[in-house]
Amino acid sequence: MTHRTSAGRRGLVASALGTGILISVLAAAPAAAATPTVSCTSAEAGLAAKLKKDITAALAGRKGTVAVGLYDRSTGTTCTLRASTAYDSASVVKVTVLAALLWDAQKNGRALTGREKTLATAMITKSDNASTSTLWKQLGLTKIKGFLAAGKMTQTKPGANGYWGLTQITVTDEQKLLKLLTAKNTVLTDASRAYVNKLMGQVVSAQRWGTPYGRPAGVTWHVKNGWLSRATHGWRVHSVGTFKGGGHDYQITVLTHGNSTMNYGITTIQGVAKVIHKDLAAS
Repeated sequence: MTHRTSAGRRGLVASALGTGILISVLAAAPAAAATPTVSCTSAEAGLAAKLKKDITAALAGRKGTVAVGLYDRSTGTTCTLRASTAYDSASVVKVTVLAALLWDAQKNGRALTGREKTLATAMITKSDNASTSTLWKQLGLTKIKGFLAAGKMTQTKPGANGYWGLTQITVTDEQKLLKLLTAKNTVLTDASRAYVNKLMGQVVSAQRWGTPYGRPAGVTWHVKNGWLSRATHGWRVHSVGTFKGGGHDYQITVLTHGNSTMNYGITTIQGVAKVIHKDLAAS
């Protein structure tokens, strides 16, 4: 095999993280956890049982390892499945990168530069990898870890040596991040939250699959997806989204690996999203 510099390898991996090229030169992903059951709680009578039944049914017969998180602020509803199982982040980490960039700018009392806005827009709306690599390098692990600590995202482990797409993420921490984007808090200002949401609401049409699938008309959406194939655990396919309307204010995280194809993973995620949207709309 042709010798590559470490920078060259990083470039290869950064490209693959978005396009799904098979990567076999890196450390193996975590082993799949033992099969747990969906756990739901709700302040609304009957809703938790309905969601548990329908999410479980949506996953019946689906191959791979799936983790699910749902939080609906309006009804005090939470559902989880494999909440602490770690997955290679792929491009879902790009929301964390942007949040960390804004958090650091806030600390320094400055707005994003025009260059940073251009990079951030490409990173979120088009899932551009080169822009992500630039911002990841600019921030550095110290600032990224600083943001994770501020957001109490203790289960998230940034990828080493520039491999941002191999950051380890969990449903628990992705749901914490989405909460930071959807309600007033001391970590991100209202302006910072609005900026992230604006970009997540402008994702190019080809990347609007996943958690927005099956949402009712009139429900607003913000989404970021990720996809990556490696020699172990096949395709990682993930989707995080926030939704508001119809009397609900909710967020969904679905992380998957062990998919035979990217489309198989998308179908799994959308099966879960569809029943969640349906059950909340009916509540």
